[in-house]
Amino acid sequence: MTSTVLVVDDEKNIRRTIRMVLEGEDVEVLEAGSAEEALGLVSQEELDAVILDVRLPGMTGVEALKKLRAQKELVPVVMISGHASISEAVEAVLQGATDFLEKPLDRDRLLVSVRNALRTGALEKEVRALKRNGRKRYEMVGESAVMKRIFSEIEKVAPTKGRVLITGESGTGKELIARAIHRLSPRAEKPFVKVNCAAIPAELIESELFGHERGSFTGAVGRKKGLFEIAHTGTLFLDEIGDMAPSAQAKVLRALQSGEITRVGGEQTIAVDVRVVAATNKDLEAAVAAGEFREDLFFRLNVIPLRSPSLRERPEDVPLLAKAFLVEFCEENGLRPKPFEPDVLEALSERSWPGNVRELRNVVERMAILSDDAITLDDLPELPRRELKAAENAAALPAPLGGDSGTRETLREYRERAERQFVVDTLERFEWNISRAAVVLGVERTNLHKKMRSLGIKRE
Repeated sequence: MTSTVLVVDDEKNIRRTIRMVLEGEDVEVLEAGSAEEALGLVSQEELDAVILDVRLPGMTGVEALKKLRAQKELVPVVMISGHASISEAVEAVLQGATDFLEKPLDRDRLLVSVRNALRTGALEKEVRALKRNGRKRYEMVGESAVMKRIFSEIEKVAPTKGRVLITGESGTGKELIARAIHRLSPRAEKPFVKVNCAAIPAELIESELFGHERGSFTGAVGRKKGLFEIAHTGTLFLDEIGDMAPSAQAKVLRALQSGEITRVGGEQTIAVDVRVVAATNKDLEAAVAAGEFREDLFFRLNVIPLRSPSLRERPEDVPLLAKAFLVEFCEENGLRPKPFEPDVLEALSERSWPGNVRELRNVVERMAILSDDAITLDDLPELPRRELKAAENAAALPAPLGGDSGTRETLREYRERAERQFVVDTLERFEWNISRAAVVLGVERTNLHKKMRSLGIKRE
């Protein structure tokens, strides 16, 4: 692919000489005789590099460099001059010039400088694209009331130093919440380090978190930094914290209390500045009551509790998520963009998704790869066995009281009827005390009121 370089110099002969050198390297060259003309071209053309003279009529090269960097931050600039002072050269470098060449220009030196500038510009663009794609991958999608509540809570929590405990079923996107908190925090440019506490063997978790000294145990052939050290000044995400070994729980508690750690086999304490965000799909309060999780650590982690909602609580988000995943997988696999037929999105919204967003993502990926030009109902995988059994049981039930005995209700109708009965039973159990019933049902008091209205529940 041909690169485009803009040459800015008030001397026509110099512009012509540079053009001849660069065109021999398959570089397209644009010319400008003044800074003002150059800035006009910069705003109109897609450039890969600029060669800019320091001394120009009117606006100087250094002044033009400042404006150019503001317009096109990623375009590398090589400054040239026949009589510039050292202070001008230093100023040009401070303003972002990638190189500074003196006239008369040496052909080989010019070519090396331009090649380096083009390579630097291409790498910076690639890094920006990777970061942009990375952020896109970890973006949260949803317009439901529960997701709007989560977005609001994240915006309030992120700028603070408060520790956050994220709870919710597997596959609901607890890691996305943790990453959003980090991205919106003052630590956004610092490390985000994830630890899956359930995936690390109990005998290795302390070494992973706090590091170890050489010879501290069999296989410790050298000193190793722990993840607390690696996450210094950033965010440490302790995923599946409920599966952490008791011995590691004690050390994590000490680290949170003192802001210091000690490597396994070491004696020196190391100060660490880490914001801890933890997540679990377990009931930690029940684990504390059963003696499986330290109560003092629970209180240290549970400063700001956030609950990641299941997909069943936000069926209106299913089409949005499915469309976002479809675009992502088509791009990843080099497939042409393809649409969902409307009845497919309706069918996806009808499912109960016990695996939550992760399960939906897997289903959409499968359909993206195996479908033709559009995704139809024929591309929709069969219900998993656990969901199929629930649907069969629902179909086998008699019609609701007062209904047509010859008509079987749909899965959604059965689910709504069962949900209504469960809510009514819970309310009656607590004599219609909304606050106590909300705690047992695992929802907020205001959300329970909304649920009662949507299900038509009123106290007799």
